[in-house]
Amino acid sequence: MFLLIFLLIPIIAAVFLFIVKKETSSNAIAISAGLLTLLGAVYIAVNKIDNFDATWLLSINSRFVLQADGLAKILVLLTAISFPAIFIATQKNQIQNKNSFLGLMLLTQAGLMGVFLAGDALLFYFFWELALIPVYFLCSIWGGEKRIAITFKFFIYTFLGSLFMLIGIILVYSNTPDHSFLIESFKHASLTNGQQLAAFALFFTAFAIKMPIFPLHTWQPDAYEQSPTAVTMVLSAVMVKMGLYGVIRWLLPLFPAAAASHAHFVIVLSLIGVIYASFIAIRQDDVKRLIAYSSIAHIGLMSAALFTNTSIGMQGVLVQLFSHGINVLGLWIIADVLEQQTGTRSMKALGGLAKKQPTLAILLVGFAFANIALPLTNAFVGEFLMFNAIFQFNPWMAAIAGVSVVLAAIYTLNMVQKIAYGNISEATSAMSTPNKSAQAVLIVLLVIVFITGVYPQPLFNMTADTLHQLFVK
Repeated sequence: MFLLIFLLIPIIAAVFLFIVKKETSSNAIAISAGLLTLLGAVYIAVNKIDNFDATWLLSINSRFVLQADGLAKILVLLTAISFPAIFIATQKNQIQNKNSFLGLMLLTQAGLMGVFLAGDALLFYFFWELALIPVYFLCSIWGGEKRIAITFKFFIYTFLGSLFMLIGIILVYSNTPDHSFLIESFKHASLTNGQQLAAFALFFTAFAIKMPIFPLHTWQPDAYEQSPTAVTMVLSAVMVKMGLYGVIRWLLPLFPAAAASHAHFVIVLSLIGVIYASFIAIRQDDVKRLIAYSSIAHIGLMSAALFTNTSIGMQGVLVQLFSHGINVLGLWIIADVLEQQTGTRSMKALGGLAKKQPTLAILLVGFAFANIALPLTNAFVGEFLMFNAIFQFNPWMAAIAGVSVVLAAIYTLNMVQKIAYGNISEATSAMSTPNKSAQAVLIVLLVIVFITGVYPQPLFNMTADTLHQLFVK
């Protein structure tokens, strides 16, 4: 019952925001709901929580099942940290119809939580759509000048991915022994080799679009650039994890033979995306686009590690799911502060931040170090394990993946140099008093970066049951 109540918190808060039109209290409602959800997520993370199981669609044998194993816990915790951090850091941003904006954000959070907790395939699909629909309206209403075209592109990609996944779900469901949508029933589905390959292709396409990996990535940089920065933070820190989660929860356990036979193909695509996105990031002047391509590179590396089908690679990805979310969230908050106070995202127009706002510059350097996986930061732990897995799979592929480390250092440190150092530019000189709420959030996130970098054992403990389920038969 606790999981259901936990899931209802952001939904009830969203409904309340839609009904109550008093915008002066909208920030307080959203932040309060976010913090309450965070408390619930911490409780879930440190305790064994009973599954919630109730009748839902009896005629087709689909049940409303919520379950919180290690994989779900780590992503629920990331989601619960991200939303109040976003609400607090961006509370001073001027947004029209803020009640509706924050209400849609909370519905997105509920959808994401449902995706990570669902133990029934149809329920998983329901929450998958619930997470995407509010984002469509957030981008199309509050986005940039090109929002309509870019949101339409985003919609087409995600709609097709969702359609493919639904077809795959129906295919597996029709071959389950008890005609059930429960994940355990799906694992015992009687699929021929051809059916398993078809289902694998359908599920993989949906998850690959959401991650995204090359060549299905083209929607992401434009969507990140045109979305309101608060929405971009959700897309980059949490929503891309839906694809990786889907691979771990559904794809690899349900279709092991097809996954193994196509591992080389997927890893090659992933590494092409890593190198391609890294080179494109080097050429960027727009801070948001640089972070977007950086995210594509990091997700590509996680995808490659997953398909090595090794416990060390899986452990690296499980840790990196959380670490990447924290790191990229910090970078997006800094990008938002810079854009709000200078009116530009161009790195050429910025400079001298260390002289104008030294605290913000220090925080930028800290997250930059995490972005390049410097030892003692959280990303080092996950990347070390993932590179180890790729090396065991194929040393030449590991060498190619290793190039991304150098490229990440180039574009990340180049960003720091242009923004933080040199003479104070005209745009930087116009910066007002520091955004104290954003800086407070950044400090908390940076503390998480170094604590989990120095002592990652709690993350290992949290995900131990997932590793056992996947690799101990």
